[in-house]
Amino acid sequence: MPIEPLALRGDVLILGGGIAGLWALAVLRDQGFDAWLLDTALPGGVQTLASQGIIHGGAKYALTGHLTRSAREIAAMPAIWRARLAGKGAPDLSSLGLLADHQYLWSTRQFGSRLTGFFADKIMQDRMHRIDRPPEALDTPAFDGQVYRLDEPVLDVPRLQQLLLRQTVGRVIAPLRLDALDNTARQLHGEWRGRMLRFDFEQVVLAAGKGNGALREMLGMAAKMQLRPLKMVMARGPLPALHAHCLGVSANPRLTITSYPLADSETLWYLGGQLAEEGICLSDAAQIENAREALAELLPWIDQKALRWACWPVDRAEVANQGCRPDHPTLLHDGDVHTLWPTKLAFAPLLADHLLDAIRDAGIRPRAETAGDFNAPLPARAATPWESATWN
Repeated sequence: MPIEPLALRGDVLILGGGIAGLWALAVLRDQGFDAWLLDTALPGGVQTLASQGIIHGGAKYALTGHLTRSAREIAAMPAIWRARLAGKGAPDLSSLGLLADHQYLWSTRQFGSRLTGFFADKIMQDRMHRIDRPPEALDTPAFDGQVYRLDEPVLDVPRLQQLLLRQTVGRVIAPLRLDALDNTARQLHGEWRGRMLRFDFEQVVLAAGKGNGALREMLGMAAKMQLRPLKMVMARGPLPALHAHCLGVSANPRLTITSYPLADSETLWYLGGQLAEEGICLSDAAQIENAREALAELLPWIDQKALRWACWPVDRAEVANQGCRPDHPTLLHDGDVHTLWPTKLAFAPLLADHLLDAIRDAGIRPRAETAGDFNAPLPARAATPWESATWN
């Protein structure tokens, strides 16, 4: 006997289950909208889980000695995230906890003079504090530089992803096979768990990161998207916890390090910054050697003998901007289609608020949910980069 097709409808259909899509779903449902999220893969498994989890407050983008537009756009984000972490507003992140309440900016003596430029702006005066006692990883007589504490928290991104999924469970359908997306008929057709699916919607939100380009083309729209690749490096072993940027000669940190506790008393260092940007064309072996050399130069007291290494490529999906990093998050409106590119994980709350305004401006009003007794089960957890990588 054939399985009956699953027919659902909602006011807002979100495609893409990373941070942007899940945050938008939580906000819309908190405001009473009948919103759903669908994903063709395990939610968050492409770009979100590859994030370093830093809630930037502007310091990273002020390394030239003055605040860029990027720094000013993002300056309010730590306070917004801290409010959610305190249980104020949706989504409620009070049970999440943090990898670190703050991070550090350090420089060698060679570049220490550049740090004085930060204090020309009131925002940086409030966000940065010179400290006398550095964190464990830098607390050695061999360290010869300056250390500043940054009021920018670091999130456990895998736990954040799972928390958002649990708070929106029942309205997340993934993974599914997408067969057709028709905004004229306002319908999506696909297959989920061996069952044909038809979803009727009023508004559709594209929040699929690098998948947004293909979705826009499916809807007959120009992709308007660019990819800027990174090649992250991971080291694991008997390492101290460290969440920090190392100041170099460019406007980007020479090295950005975040860390995760692993089993068997190991710690993972996740390495980004200029290292990841400049290593995109290198083999894994060459990129790992670059990382080894950088650590040997910047943190020579760290014993690398017991470390294992891996690389992880990441494509940052953004609105087309002639290959340059956009200064702010992007929300494009094409009739009833809204496309989200947060640019940074930290911008997810701001982008969701803009989307909420756009949905209201379109005349969509909260109403009773139409799914009846149907509740989608919690999707399986996507693997983190360090769970998926090949380790040397």
